[in-house]
Amino acid sequence: MKSKVTSEIVSAVRAIYGEEGTIPLHEPRFDSSEKKAVDDCIVSTFVSSVGVYVNKFEKALAEYTGSKYAIATVNGTSALHVALLVAGVLPGDLVLTQAFTFIATCNAIKYCGAEPVFVDICPDTLGMSSSSLRAWLEANTYRENNVLKCKNTHARISAILPMHTFGHSAKIDEIIGIAQEFDLLVVEDAAESLGSYYNDRHVGTRGALSVTSFNGNKIITTGGGGAILTNDEDLAQLAKHLTTTARVGSKYEFVHDMVGFNYRMPNLNASLGLSQLEKLDVFVKAKRSVAQHYQQIFASSSIDFFSEPKGCVSNYWLNAVLLGDKVERDIVLRELNDEMILARPPWQLMTSLPMFKDSQRGELPVSKDYVDRLLNIPSSVPLLKGA
Repeated sequence: MKSKVTSEIVSAVRAIYGEEGTIPLHEPRFDSSEKKAVDDCIVSTFVSSVGVYVNKFEKALAEYTGSKYAIATVNGTSALHVALLVAGVLPGDLVLTQAFTFIATCNAIKYCGAEPVFVDICPDTLGMSSSSLRAWLEANTYRENNVLKCKNTHARISAILPMHTFGHSAKIDEIIGIAQEFDLLVVEDAAESLGSYYNDRHVGTRGALSVTSFNGNKIITTGGGGAILTNDEDLAQLAKHLTTTARVGSKYEFVHDMVGFNYRMPNLNASLGLSQLEKLDVFVKAKRSVAQHYQQIFASSSIDFFSEPKGCVSNYWLNAVLLGDKVERDIVLRELNDEMILARPPWQLMTSLPMFKDSQRGELPVSKDYVDRLLNIPSSVPLLKGA
């Protein structure tokens, strides 16, 4: 016999997504416009790194987010990698990030030869805690020849990498204020936050650079894909150069002036993304309605639904609930999946993974609490009736 909490969640989910069948955590939505766009791209034969759709997609993405520049990449992780390189992260550096995040955030730091330093998250946002960030910087750094260094290892600290979790904005203005005090650049991991706004600006437009993702489970998808956003022309040009194998000179010759990467988004993926981007506002509206449904249903129960932070208009990429403890969370998780409702726990804390177990960190009380109690529940854009 399933628990009362499980029954309440099942009822809420089935009311949106139907009484029968498996309910995925998050699946994409397509119609005939995507098929036409992809078909047109195939007919053109320009399906790889050359073609008009990549440029069109980058232009449309920049306009939608209010960024001056967008550089499309093969996935969000490659976008993070290059954004950190462009921000000046070097081998041996330290980058401050959060322990409650997806592995790509930290993998990108390691790709640069740098090391992560983990700070806590804010209980109101699930993103980086500005107070935890400040506490670590004040306790563990010193300045030498105008370079911020770590007291323990004397390594240079080069950047701050907060993540906007599940589509909710971190308190990014506070984070950037601290970064400016310590003369550090901010790269925003906004992989999950396309269509979200914070204080009337699109999330991911405040740092020196930011990244977003178009993986198949994101609010819009290119199949696989990501993008770097920035308002700095020099950073944009360097990011574009690095993601296109650092090729220079004649279009007929293969001359390269740096170690670059074959990270450019294929034209075929961009054709799909361009069609999806046209539906983004519709998707956000639908997902916010789903979140409102959950919020209303759970208001009279013991289930704590995670609502958008103050000042944020969230895309509610993944809806989240907080349960009493890990035991209850794991019981409900198992029961929901037995009911063919594909709920999921959050990622394990990065500090619990073998490659980061010895990394420097601050105190992580909220991260440790939430990783045990949080549960993501189905969050797809509902199918239209008759679709």
